[in-house]
Amino acid sequence: MFQIVLFLTSIYITYYFSPPTKSIGWWEGGEILGGRDEVAGGTWLACTRDGRVSFLTNVLELHTLPEAKSRGDLPLRFLESKKSSEEFAKEIVKEVHEYNGFNLITLDLSSNKMFYISNRPKGEPPTVQQVQPGIHVLSNAKLNVPWPKVQRLKLNFKRLLSTYDDDEDIPIKDMIDKLMRDDTKADKSQLPNICSIDWEYNLSSIFVEVDTPLGRYGTRSMIALSIRDTEEASLHETYVEKELWWEKTINYYINSKVRINDITLV
Repeated sequence: MFQIVLFLTSIYITYYFSPPTKSIGWWEGGEILGGRDEVAGGTWLACTRDGRVSFLTNVLELHTLPEAKSRGDLPLRFLESKKSSEEFAKEIVKEVHEYNGFNLITLDLSSNKMFYISNRPKGEPPTVQQVQPGIHVLSNAKLNVPWPKVQRLKLNFKRLLSTYDDDEDIPIKDMIDKLMRDDTKADKSQLPNICSIDWEYNLSSIFVEVDTPLGRYGTRSMIALSIRDTEEASLHETYVEKELWWEKTINYYINSKVRINDITLV
């Protein structure tokens, strides 16, 4: 009997005409697996054969700096480094002011630690926090901030997990289809009032799709990663390309033995 020690789902939301991204695949050298920003060269979620995982979300804020560094470079820097999650967090905290608002997760299975780093709210010291075993949800606010879609996703995820036996294989594609396509919007009275109410309302669902004067804005990619205590890992992506939805799954084995407590992020 195997046990899933990590289950992660992620959504990438932007304009459909935004700079091109490459769907999940092995990068040059064959050590990094994930999606890729084909302009800036970074990623929003990727992993490695030796059990390193990193992903980020942008922080919802009214004003951003056009000259800021690309946030997608942060996960890549961790994956390419030899530092533990804790060491890397302590390193980049010195330069987080050079980026627009971000939430970054770094996981190193060899050190058995996952860390969360954020450079928001503005004017406050950066957050560096070890993520404890359990179910966590990261949106465009800080980790586990109870926005309506965060609470909805966490509740639905727990309900879905309860339908599987402990020794039953959880199909990650089904997780995406049953959880990440939820287009239920929040009541406007529950929104955080960071920018315009109408815009926040459009973004308040888990799956986002809205037509704007600049074009269609919404979910372009949904990724799920699972890692078992047998060292088996699966990365699945459902993504839009040329106005059609495609699917891809890549299975692989990590090089080092997984020695990690159960951590689940959705």
